[in-house]
Amino acid sequence: MDDRGAQRGLAMDADVIVVGAGLAGLAATAELADAGKKVLLLDQEPETSLGGQAYWSFGGLLFVDSPEQRRMGIRDSRDLALQDWLGSAGFDRLDDEDSWSRRWAEAYVDFAAGEKRAWLHAQGVRFFPVVGWAERGGYLADGHGNSVPRFHITWGTGPGLVAPFERRVREAVANGLVELRFRHRVDELTVTGGTVDGVAGKVLEPSDVARGAASSREETGDFALTAQAVIVTSGGIGGNHDLVREQWPARMGKPPANLISGVPAHVDGRMLAITEAAGGRYVNRDRMWHYTEGIRNWDPIWPLHGIRILPGPSSLWFDATGKRLPVPLFPGFDTLGTLEHIVATGYDYSWFVLTQKIVEKEFALSGQEQNPDLTGKDVKGVLGRARGGATAPVQAFLDKGADFVVRDNLADLVRGMNHVAGADLIDAAGLERQIVARDRELDNAFTKDLQVTALRGARNYRGDKLIRVAPPHRILDPKAGPLIAVKLNILTRKSLGGLQTDLDSRVLRADGSPLPGVYAAGEVAGFGGGGVHGYRSLEGTFLGGCLFSGRTAGRAAAKATS
Repeated sequence: MDDRGAQRGLAMDADVIVVGAGLAGLAATAELADAGKKVLLLDQEPETSLGGQAYWSFGGLLFVDSPEQRRMGIRDSRDLALQDWLGSAGFDRLDDEDSWSRRWAEAYVDFAAGEKRAWLHAQGVRFFPVVGWAERGGYLADGHGNSVPRFHITWGTGPGLVAPFERRVREAVANGLVELRFRHRVDELTVTGGTVDGVAGKVLEPSDVARGAASSREETGDFALTAQAVIVTSGGIGGNHDLVREQWPARMGKPPANLISGVPAHVDGRMLAITEAAGGRYVNRDRMWHYTEGIRNWDPIWPLHGIRILPGPSSLWFDATGKRLPVPLFPGFDTLGTLEHIVATGYDYSWFVLTQKIVEKEFALSGQEQNPDLTGKDVKGVLGRARGGATAPVQAFLDKGADFVVRDNLADLVRGMNHVAGADLIDAAGLERQIVARDRELDNAFTKDLQVTALRGARNYRGDKLIRVAPPHRILDPKAGPLIAVKLNILTRKSLGGLQTDLDSRVLRADGSPLPGVYAAGEVAGFGGGGVHGYRSLEGTFLGGCLFSGRTAGRAAAKATS
């Protein structure tokens, strides 16, 4: 930094301002404080929402060749993981919007295969010993999906992952290095001489709403703050359905008329436009990651609150008219492919049809509050999952969920499905024909039904056999009943595009040069580079992307400031 910059820094409110107190913001702030920098951490929400979306998460992290994988008999490697990542990402804008995304992808896989686990472990983070197999793909070896299980659940779920970074930040607060300013909504990045040197916005009235609930937007005053650098870590667009529909990719047809939200309303995407206005470049805005297994929360916390089912592979998946989804669109195989197919049907929902045996073994719900045993680090409670029976949160949805139909026979089940849908779209005879055809495939060790093949293959992995995949059985076997149908809604979650950044997390301008004074991390940066995932995620990579890019931004900004 030149003398003029150093003199300017002495008169400023902080060395660095971080906008957004989610996981990426906490990671960046912790790194800055470790380097002795003075930091202002701003967030428009009250202090109860510290940790952002990560707090609500299941705590899934992708590691490569971890001790947990090796103990489960999984052979993984950096090269295999990169093959899977690139096959899923499908980067096709390498001369432009993907130019940095592709480099971030390789850097992230190196991190996941290298120091990521040891870095977290040193901070006290621990992991559930059974590794999950998310996004199984179902295509060729160089196509989409995880070739092996890589989904590691944090012991303590989202709160357990947020905790060490919150602790580091609060220690820095006590030491006078960090100041937390909640209810500060940033409306502008201020620019002097082409360099971003601060933020301006409105102070919102104090709020005591519960974590995640919608807070007031009543303004009580103005603020303007200056710093040598600003790090934007404000999240994505999933809570802003208007923006989701505005940016909905044309390749996926007409945006769904009905959406439910997997994130709180404050995940509004405002800082993307604000950073653009200051000269930053927003790329890959047509890439997004929404789930097709969403259910309306019977006990909502935020508006249109939805929960994602984390399904095992046994449920039969039907579209709104009762047609079985094509290969390889089985539960847990290809999120985006399934979304594209469902939207193409002209409807914005689909159905699982399953049995009590399947729901007990295979249904998990995303979110820390839906997993009190894992979140509370309750060993006895977790062991109870292997003994059979639905978990208490799953049972609550079976009893109270508006999207669940439980009946003793197929005719009654179909009547219930049509009632929930509000239209007689499903023909009982047609549904029965498809289910009976599938059930006949279980009479032999041979089959042409690739979902049955997938079930048998999954149970070759002892993690799936132990707690995740039910023994193959006839759906219409009364001994496996009752029958269950679940209406699945489209659930907004992540934007995969974002502010384009170089490998130091510096926000870039349209001409490819860094926008002086600005860094970005987490979802607002597409988890790195403006879209590290490309078109598809391997799962367990959103929280990890926040950590990696937040750490990178914090370290880079620390080096760049005097």
